[in-house]
Amino acid sequence: MNTESDDSRLERVRAAFESVAFANFLGLKLGETKGGEPAICLEVRDDLKQNHGVVHGGAIASLIDTASAFAILAVIKENEKVTTTDLTIHYLRPVTSGRMVAHARIVRAGRRRFVVSVEVENNGALAATAITGYVKIG
Repeated sequence: MNTESDDSRLERVRAAFESVAFANFLGLKLGETKGGEPAICLEVRDDLKQNHGVVHGGAIASLIDTASAFAILAVIKENEKVTTTDLTIHYLRPVTSGRMVAHARIVRAGRRRFVVSVEVENNGALAATAITGYVKIG
């Protein structure tokens, strides 16, 4: 694993997050850290909703996938890269307003594979949970 200091890793995560065009396009923001892992936030907007006024599942999936990737980025070496292999989401309640916050926690970090658990909160309530898989590439 990584021997960088926590401050150094968080700075690397911040710099990397700013360079992700898709995260910027969606309006994702890097939030406070919880247990040393970055939270990813998304303000609910009308353009993220489907025709019934509920946030589209794809927007929530992107929030989860991004939170997972950045939790892993905080622990791998600077030259290592990962990509998603699977994503299983349980949508627990409809999201219609407020702010979503995704907290990702690495469940297993192997030599090549990672498993990450994610919880998405909306206005203080658990809105979705997920398990994601990642593999090192390159």
